[in-house]
Amino acid sequence: MKISVIGCGYLGAVHAATLASMGHTVVGIDVDAAKVAHLDRGAAPFHEPGLDELLRDCRAGGRLSFTTSFADAAGAQLHFLCVGTPQSKTSNDADLSYLVSAVEALVPFLAPGAAVVGKSTVPVGTVDMLRGVLADRPDVLLGWNPEFLRQGTAVKDSLVPDRLVYGVPGGRNSGGAPGGSSGTQADGVAVTAVLDAAYAPLLAAGIPRLVCNFATAELIKSASNAYLATKLSFINAVAELCEASGADVTELGEAMGLDPRIGGRYLHAGPGFGGGCLPKDIRSLRVQAAALGVDSVAAWMATVDSINEGRRSCTVDTARQLCGGRLGGRRVTVLGSAFKPDTDDIRDSPALDVAAQLAAAGAHVTVTDPAAINNAWLRYPQLRFEPFTEQALEGAELVLLLTEWDAYRTLSPTAAGGLVRRRVLLDARNAVDAAAWSAAGWTVHGPGRPSSPALPHAPAPRSSPAHGPAAAG
Repeated sequence: MKISVIGCGYLGAVHAATLASMGHTVVGIDVDAAKVAHLDRGAAPFHEPGLDELLRDCRAGGRLSFTTSFADAAGAQLHFLCVGTPQSKTSNDADLSYLVSAVEALVPFLAPGAAVVGKSTVPVGTVDMLRGVLADRPDVLLGWNPEFLRQGTAVKDSLVPDRLVYGVPGGRNSGGAPGGSSGTQADGVAVTAVLDAAYAPLLAAGIPRLVCNFATAELIKSASNAYLATKLSFINAVAELCEASGADVTELGEAMGLDPRIGGRYLHAGPGFGGGCLPKDIRSLRVQAAALGVDSVAAWMATVDSINEGRRSCTVDTARQLCGGRLGGRRVTVLGSAFKPDTDDIRDSPALDVAAQLAAAGAHVTVTDPAAINNAWLRYPQLRFEPFTEQALEGAELVLLLTEWDAYRTLSPTAAGGLVRRRVLLDARNAVDAAAWSAAGWTVHGPGRPSSPALPHAPAPRSSPAHGPAAAG
């Protein structure tokens, strides 16, 4: 098939490369010329493990190209909408303006019988709104195929997804052969058929497929993210209970996770979730629920959001306590600036939010990260950045581990101890072996866990300060 992918960010670039790897001829279209130039050279303009290799393979095979011209979508049988739907700058609603603009630009190049299928996360009613944009093209099919990618594992999630969801006219009744003469049902069958052709290798491999109506397809990604956000906020709230009672949230979460009805995923306390999906999706779901009069869901999402935001302030408060009640003038090192490991995405990053709050309280903050330094520096020029972990640790009076990169999980406590002024670690992700760090002379504190004081026989911390290099820029 010839397929176009509109929007080449995290979702679109990965989706385009994945489709090309299945043997389709794919053109990726984006209005950002710099991004297109990167991708057309076979290199992603963001950090995503495995994507560069996939792009190069597909580019070399002649199956994948990128352009800024919507005219290059002409003749495609299937058009995927992968445009960003960020939170509005003035409310908690999703901003659909980029999506509408993309469809309007695509309309003149749609062939009769072509299918336009959205993958972006959108509020309920978006498909009906887009029907209006396509009102003059009744010959064009419309569907929704929500994505479930996780940054850091997006390539794997595309090549071996958990499931495929099709939102089509007529819903589940359109998932097989036509059962009547209804135009809606016939369109549903046609959209299902074209998506089946696009995903034929995945279906042959046994990937589950669910056909549903548009409202279900529009809600499923937000509902899934809301559930994950609920688990994260729950364990973070319980972490505060553990701190008040002397319990250990890590052991508690492990025990809870052994119950097959609960499972251990997303039961790890931390400074809260971030990124470009969970925060905006729970806020959008809250707005949708309130508009539909479902106050219980709206209130629930408000609570989840409030707990998550509160974890960042709690992390700052703990840092202040570990500095003897005063952050002013203290040299603090923050390990991690991306919102999660294996990505350079800093959108709504808890790590950077905490770092900025520490700096606002008067601390001298140095931030390091394996991949997100440049993005973070552009967004937070008031912070000091250092690309190398060793230099970032020099002279620190408090170290905060805020993004659980493997490089920080495996950091030698002895080597790190030789660089800092005070061996005090706030492991906000409960990522390191607290006993091993304690044995190396560190006082370790993690959310929901009893502090691990430095062992008496451990080497004494170095007392003389060290000076780090100039800020990276």
